[in-house]
Amino acid sequence: MTDKLELDEMIKKFDDLKKDFKLDLSSDQDLTIAIMNLVSIEEHFFFTGAKTSNPKYYDLLAEIREMRKDLLKRIVKDYEGEVWCISKHLLAASYRLMEVGTKAQGRGKKEEAEDMFAKAYELYSLFWGLNMNLIQTADLKKIDDQALNKRDQEEVLKEEEGRSEKKKGLGGKLGDLVRKVIDCCIE
Repeated sequence: MTDKLELDEMIKKFDDLKKDFKLDLSSDQDLTIAIMNLVSIEEHFFFTGAKTSNPKYYDLLAEIREMRKDLLKRIVKDYEGEVWCISKHLLAASYRLMEVGTKAQGRGKKEEAEDMFAKAYELYSLFWGLNMNLIQTADLKKIDDQALNKRDQEEVLKEEEGRSEKKKGLGGKLGDLVRKVIDCCIE
């Protein structure tokens, strides 16, 4: 019941944010996908420049980087410390895991693909959690094995035994929230 209450509290907080800031999350979600692709384009220009020894690719990289920074500012408005950089890397890592998952799926490795997709979505949800101020970075602490409660340990054991269950940690809760509040089909 606690997980349901925490998710309900997050949804209420999100609804309040939406009213206060007039968020258009379907457009913002599209924008995050564009930003993911721009990060990937930056990487490709880097590797092409290095492989060909043609510095013109580095100039193109710089242009794309400026565009990506400008677009990221539209979503990552208020940040402290390294939240800006963390946000960029969460989107980039999410995109790369989607790519790895898609390639695994194409090779017929369905379980590996689903694992990559779940990890990509967890990172994407963490991005939104940070940037909608649903989680406070000051509250995040490194969790060691002794900090796991009995339910967490049971979930880890079930996962190790190959019995998949919905994750209930912070990533799972944020994923539930993103599923409930971001509807990319709204035009």
